[in-house]
Amino acid sequence: MIDDLAATRGFGFSLERACFLTVLHRLMVSGSDRSADAWREDYRIDGTDDLALHHLYRAMGWLGEELPDTEQTDRTPFAPRCLKDVVEERLFEARRDLFSELSVVFMDTTSLYFEGAGGETLGQRGHSKDHRPDLMQMIVAVVMDQRGRPLCCEMWPGNTTDVTALIPVVDRLRARFGIARVCVVADRGMISASTLAALEARGLDYILGVRERTAKEVRTLVLDDDAPFVPLMIPRTGRPDTELEAKAVKLGGRRYIVCRNLTEAARDAADREAIVAGLRQALRHGDKALVGNRGYRRFLKAPVGDGFTIDEARIAEDARFDGIFVLRTNTTLDPLQVMLRYRELQGVEQLFRCAKSLLATRPIFHKRDATIRGHVFCSFLALVLQKALRDRLAAAGLDVEWADVLRDLDRLQEVEVEQDGKRFILRTPTTGCAGKLFQTLRVALPPNLRDAATEPADTPAEPALL
Repeated sequence: MIDDLAATRGFGFSLERACFLTVLHRLMVSGSDRSADAWREDYRIDGTDDLALHHLYRAMGWLGEELPDTEQTDRTPFAPRCLKDVVEERLFEARRDLFSELSVVFMDTTSLYFEGAGGETLGQRGHSKDHRPDLMQMIVAVVMDQRGRPLCCEMWPGNTTDVTALIPVVDRLRARFGIARVCVVADRGMISASTLAALEARGLDYILGVRERTAKEVRTLVLDDDAPFVPLMIPRTGRPDTELEAKAVKLGGRRYIVCRNLTEAARDAADREAIVAGLRQALRHGDKALVGNRGYRRFLKAPVGDGFTIDEARIAEDARFDGIFVLRTNTTLDPLQVMLRYRELQGVEQLFRCAKSLLATRPIFHKRDATIRGHVFCSFLALVLQKALRDRLAAAGLDVEWADVLRDLDRLQEVEVEQDGKRFILRTPTTGCAGKLFQTLRVALPPNLRDAATEPADTPAEPALL
């Protein structure tokens, strides 16, 4: 796809190989483009011998290049439409079939900070999830489908809030990927009253997390509803079964789903009991130092006379939320279905936690928005490849840690030796999970011993990575 898009530009070098080198570096170690250029010296990567650092910079600028004004119809208020968007759309079309649908999409965001100014517009100061409010930052959003496959990434200035971004992204997804029916599943951090109104105005289904402790209607009315819960048991291999229960509560046309995880409820109760027991013990030795302990402070009553005392009412109030999470939805799904659909978001959030290690390609030294976008997009492509590999391994019943995959592949080496005037290439044997990886992917390794005289100059030594 990259070769096709760049065919008329006449770059004078392989743009696809430059992108591939950068993506491969993200998968293996991550870091800056300068470190990618140095890293490749230790590896045999087909077609990259003639690449220089400035080629990588030009490839990044091409990926993040803005499209003409005539192709900006589905841009968001925060970012223009770029060449990387065309690559995403072609990737989606390439794996689409008659049964493909995007009825459910998940989105999560992270922030990346800059060592420099952060481009012309992307670098802004905002809420830093990296705890670096002193530096300019940008926001990166990744959208995944219900199978956890990355669809696209969005890049916004660092002062863009999650609440304002959800609706523009949903509108853009529907236009870019031809989504007819959408059910938005999001956690409480992306929701506001205006977001709910916009979703309903567009006729979209939603399942949204609610702030059950701070939302007055939920805290005072929804949780006091005495309707019975419907239980659900989820068997888990090798671990205790998950016990869940849910019920629907309607208030003034608003539909809430109250969910309880009984395992988490028991854990919450035990944690609170341990805190209160420690608090009672600590109060015997004086109470002044307890105010600075957040765990203790939540159960303390303001001093009246002799000093701080334990607030039994707060303990009872806290117990109401043991294992509880509340959802708001406009769907007609039964409570258990709503709860399970929302739990899918938790599974995708686990993928996001793994993905952020790939997306966090710090430090970022690029000075232009286009090269910054291309730099981060290569991390997204690394995420696409990582997910594809994980899916193939899972389909073959092979469960391996990603760190083990990287370590065992990196141990695969070759050395050239000369004996009696003849040169040979020796390959080390596969170790750990590497052999199973090659078998699963149906990739044939070269022989352990090869005659260097008959070896083509550009033959890759590590075909699984090339």
